[in-house]
Amino acid sequence: MEKRLISSYDEKNDTFVGKLDGEHGYCADYGISEGIYLGINNTRFPTSIFVSNASEVFNTSKETLESADVKININCNGGCICFDMCIENSKICSIRCKNDFGIPKMECLMNSNI
Repeated sequence: MEKRLISSYDEKNDTFVGKLDGEHGYCADYGISEGIYLGINNTRFPTSIFVSNASEVFNTSKETLESADVKININCNGGCICFDMCIENSKICSIRCKNDFGIPKMECLMNSNI
């Protein structure tokens, strides 16, 4: 499933935020890696991402993070969450973590270009 991503980067605070278009708020948010938080709705579907110290966490420049071309792919097989983030078609982050959050089996591409 592909959904529209709305994202922004605050250079002053070095914070990246993204959310699915049409989603309002979140039910809970979980740290999936150092500095990366995934927000879920009341059906446990991932709807947002928050990254503090984003240029350090992603090991990339602030200029790169300002790009409007962002894709986040989230896959969950029930036991493991796979999170990949690309800016301008270059992968800047790939995380695999245990699903301790009750996220159901799912696959979603969050794309700022749709």
